[in-house]
Amino acid sequence: MNTINVRTRFAPSPTGEPHVGNIRTAIFAWLFARKNNGAFIIRVEDTDQARLVEGTTDSILKSLGWLGIDWDEGPDIGGKYGPYIQSERQKSGIYSQAIETLLDSEKAYYCSCSPERLDQLRKSQVKSGKPPGYDGHCRTKIASKVLAESTNYVVRFAMPKSGVSQVSDTIRGTIKFENSLLDDFVILKSDGFPTYHLANVVDDHAMKISHVIRAEEWLPSLPRHINLYNALGFDSPIFAHVPIILASDRSKLSKRHGATSIKEFKSNGYLASAMLNFLCLLGWSLDDKTEIFTMKELKKHFSIERVSKSSAIFDNQKLEWMNGHYIRESDQSRLIADLKTYWADFPVETFDIEPTTSKLESVVPLIQDRIKTLKEAGPMINFLFSETLSYDPELLIQKKMDYKSTLVALQKALPVINETDPFNANNIEDALRLLVDTLSIKPGQLFGTLRIATTGQKVSPPLFESLEIIGKDKTMDSINQAIQKLNSYGDTN
Repeated sequence: MNTINVRTRFAPSPTGEPHVGNIRTAIFAWLFARKNNGAFIIRVEDTDQARLVEGTTDSILKSLGWLGIDWDEGPDIGGKYGPYIQSERQKSGIYSQAIETLLDSEKAYYCSCSPERLDQLRKSQVKSGKPPGYDGHCRTKIASKVLAESTNYVVRFAMPKSGVSQVSDTIRGTIKFENSLLDDFVILKSDGFPTYHLANVVDDHAMKISHVIRAEEWLPSLPRHINLYNALGFDSPIFAHVPIILASDRSKLSKRHGATSIKEFKSNGYLASAMLNFLCLLGWSLDDKTEIFTMKELKKHFSIERVSKSSAIFDNQKLEWMNGHYIRESDQSRLIADLKTYWADFPVETFDIEPTTSKLESVVPLIQDRIKTLKEAGPMINFLFSETLSYDPELLIQKKMDYKSTLVALQKALPVINETDPFNANNIEDALRLLVDTLSIKPGQLFGTLRIATTGQKVSPPLFESLEIIGKDKTMDSINQAIQKLNSYGDTN
């Protein structure tokens, strides 16, 4: 391996938001390149023009960049073997040249079979219990005759009808395919665009890709690609087919299981470092115990040989745990920066006031151990950045309390708050606990009422520390507003 100039690639089709499975494969290819001092290339495979989704290419690049993945060549930065978008490469005639080579050597042929005939063929094969596939109807026809029959023709590759296609996969070992079971597949579509199979092989050769690391769903296509390499006189790269990602119910991971794209996980408040770490462990491991890796450690330890053959399970609970770990271990200033960046991209609708660094420096230490995602932070500290508190007055009345006892508790809390000096968490707690002793209620009842009154929330950072951050004046204002809300509630109930 040391004598090979390692060049790996990630070749997505811009047909939708990048799925975590595709991005995981990209990560493996990137890590392999970095581990072996090689190059990592991004190539956009947009030959399926009918399924293109505008903006997807940009989304793919942004998702990779967010995770910290860099590339040496690609559609945005160019490179020696560009262009890196297949529709642009087509203009150079690179695919037409390959097709002409295959036609001239009689390893490909024109096909004028109509969609109706192909559909009927498929139905007949299914009915008779045969595997569906092209029957070679046009394989022996003279090219000129086929072209005269229809302008809506395709070009098919003439698969060998005997023998075995064999390849050594780095993860799966030797894989054999019986050629007799394989049909003649399309390499040039009627719209003039090459199919994935041809373009993929031609581009990997032209870009000197040494290792193709891709999902196991491409295994059925492997004999097609191997035979294309042979027919064109190309040396094939080294293959490694990584396991697919399954949901916790062991079905294919899909939208019904929740978020599946990197953009969705980012919007849900996951850190890039945690996401990268988690995705690396879907199919790869260093040992049976190590789960937390820095990017530097991943680059050092990753090996394709330790990628499992078995399907990986996407465990949302583990991802949440891991993200919580990264948040807890994060430097305070870094966490504040991450929160501000997150809110810039995904604003908290209930924030009336832009969070200041100084206020965040006070409150972030109170929530750092309590949140598992950045998304959870906004609702928890919303009271600090809202002009007014909005809540149901009934929430002020704690269990085993009524309107009158709640009102008394709030009224008696006002002078206690006013007289607490200096106004810090320890003094606030001491003063309020002394107040509890004079009331016929439990500490949790008073504190629960005050939490609603001053934050508008059932869940918030620790009460006394929160009141210190809020400040004496605003705390008293909030309690007075709570008394007014409670009086209005009492009048109507």
